[in-house]
Amino acid sequence: MEISGWMWTVTLVGLVGLVLVDLAMVGRRPHEPSLRECTAWVTGYIVLALLFAGFLGLHSGGEAAGQYLAGWLTEYSLSVDNLFVFVIIMSRFRIERRFQQKVLLVGIILSLLLRGAFIALGAAAISRFTWVFYIFGGFLIYTAIRIFGYDNDEPEYTENLIIRWARRVLPMTGTYHDARLTTRDARGRRRLTPLIVVFIAIGTTDVIFALDSLPAIFGLTDQPYLIFTATVFAMMGLRQLYFLLGGLLDRLAYLSAGLGVVLGFIGVKLVLQALSENNLPFLNGGRPVGWAPHISIGVSLSVIAGTLALTAIASLIKAKLSASTTVPHR
Repeated sequence: MEISGWMWTVTLVGLVGLVLVDLAMVGRRPHEPSLRECTAWVTGYIVLALLFAGFLGLHSGGEAAGQYLAGWLTEYSLSVDNLFVFVIIMSRFRIERRFQQKVLLVGIILSLLLRGAFIALGAAAISRFTWVFYIFGGFLIYTAIRIFGYDNDEPEYTENLIIRWARRVLPMTGTYHDARLTTRDARGRRRLTPLIVVFIAIGTTDVIFALDSLPAIFGLTDQPYLIFTATVFAMMGLRQLYFLLGGLLDRLAYLSAGLGVVLGFIGVKLVLQALSENNLPFLNGGRPVGWAPHISIGVSLSVIAGTLALTAIASLIKAKLSASTTVPHR
């Protein structure tokens, strides 16, 4: 798949334009968005993502469109799972609902910039060292096993080293000042507000999530353009999705299990791909393993979509049954 410079340029300009519009709207009037507003934004971003898949199908063929869709669906599902931690962070730092939009948007922009660098590094590594697939695949299988062995109690959030360093080094006030990032103290000196710590928490936490999501999408395609666009489109509506789901997150009881199946499947796919392209001298004499089957993108997309659909249906059924059992009988 060959992507020309002009196509990269147009894509980057268009996506940056969307982010700037989003940022301008949040900065102009900080507020807690309504259900109708969130639904419109989330629907709009999903439609844009699907239209872009159609464009890829016309421009580069069905294989490229399928790889993009599989990557976007996987990234989007992992992003929904990440919202659990975002809810905890907002509660932990006591951010008012009307200011949470700005915190989420800035944090997402930071994570997009860092993920762009990770994608470039990952693509360069894969193009030179096919054995990287062994590492990515093994990590995803390990992550899937951890998900199934994880206690489903309420997850806890602990501050990482960067946040603790920021608290110790940066000149900050002790209280928030609306949604402002800086203010002046009693002596007139410019000081950062604790909001900077929240930005760092959201950004760094999302980068940590990239350790799962980027290897997963590299298991579906090795094209940097498809990886980048799928990742960006998956995160574009994350802010509105946070408010749209709200208290519904606890109803997605089987989401983590479904994601565990998806990550495990992609991990196995990566290992099989690494075996079919093997050049490690201590494995099969440095020759590719002929029996390793190739899993097509059609099969991958069907497994991912089917697993997530079953997960959603099972979660809704469980939530409905739980609600019916808690209703008092007259």
